[in-house]
Amino acid sequence: MQRNVNIDVHHLTRVEGHGNIVVNVTDGVIEKCEWQVPEAPRFFEAMVRGRHYTEVARITSRICGICSVGHTLASVKATEAALGIEVTPQTKKLRTLLKHAENFDSHVLHVYVLVAPDLLGAQSAFALVPTHGEVVARALRLKRLGHEWGSLIGGRTTHPTTVVPGGFSKLPTVAELKALREKIVAAVPDLTATLETVAALAPAIPAFDRPTEYMAVSSDDEYGMYDGYVQTILSDGDRAKYAVADYRSCTNEYVAPQSTAKFCRNRLDSYAAGALARFNVNYDQLHPEAKKVAESLGMQPICTNPYMNSVAQVVEVVHSAYEGLRLLDELIAEGIKDEGLVAPTKYATGASAVEVPRGILFHEYTYDADGFCTGADCIIPTGQNHANIQRDFDALLPGLLASEKSEDEMRLAFEMLVRAYDPCISCSTHYVDVTFVR
Repeated sequence: MQRNVNIDVHHLTRVEGHGNIVVNVTDGVIEKCEWQVPEAPRFFEAMVRGRHYTEVARITSRICGICSVGHTLASVKATEAALGIEVTPQTKKLRTLLKHAENFDSHVLHVYVLVAPDLLGAQSAFALVPTHGEVVARALRLKRLGHEWGSLIGGRTTHPTTVVPGGFSKLPTVAELKALREKIVAAVPDLTATLETVAALAPAIPAFDRPTEYMAVSSDDEYGMYDGYVQTILSDGDRAKYAVADYRSCTNEYVAPQSTAKFCRNRLDSYAAGALARFNVNYDQLHPEAKKVAESLGMQPICTNPYMNSVAQVVEVVHSAYEGLRLLDELIAEGIKDEGLVAPTKYATGASAVEVPRGILFHEYTYDADGFCTGADCIIPTGQNHANIQRDFDALLPGLLASEKSEDEMRLAFEMLVRAYDPCISCSTHYVDVTFVR
């Protein structure tokens, strides 16, 4: 039987920003299958021009209220690269600890509040309160831990204030770090319960595989999050390595007519960023406890099911908890020293790459001799994922048409696919289509 399908999701729910899903099939012929981004463009690169290097991270942290820690770190690192600043080992440890706090916090929110309702057949997390009250309470406890963790190191979790070029404007005390450590240890039972919940819901995750290229920050020393080079991996295990300063050679942004955000491609016609990409690229450097979680949830690299990105986030929650404890132990043993800020040694151009919850994030700035910004470039993870979402749509639809799924079930499959990427859609919009009338 030739199928007719008309799916028109105008502004998908439970994602950040506005994205549309449009699928039209007439008599079995696919007429349109699009992931559309209609958001108004944002001009943060223009906003920072003419601003002093001490102001730039304060502005660019506002690109995203969810990933503002990552934007702050990427911004400050790019500025430090441009200014010849090499921060101390203590600063690197504190910033990495802060990065793990953001990953922990954001992943808990996404898995429990944005993804779980789909797996439980609910419209929202609010509908789960009467039926799964303890699960919701657990999510709130873990979310609070992530928030307190980030606020201690960053001054506040949303738009942190203490991370500045050259170091920190305010440092936590050893007593505060010890108290945070106790809170993370106390959360282990909630993490164990989270794994049990995810394992119980795993059968509801759609089975779909589409090999692609995966891109992430990678490091020889640890699971790449705060610092490192750029590495990609294909489904056959073939890897490619790029210097952060050469990020344009692997992101290759281009304009797509269906989107106010640019698309990206590298060795293939699209690539994926995010927790699953990090898992595939950096699996060997996961904390042993996180590897145990991955094995218990049936995950191993190279995983090519994009719906499993949410499961990879659960693996990373455990990784961040245990890596957080390791970093806290080192900082407590070494003591916190007031080292002051490292001063600039030059004014030039510098780039950085940091992993935020949704994937690899690039910032680049150029500064004049007085320390004022003359040029900026920010490439957002969701912007890098748009093309891959579209390619997933293209591969997903034929299988859905061949199945006996109803139109509502097909619509849910598309919605769940987008949500699995955990997109920050408005953060990714960077160009405006202008028609000149003469």
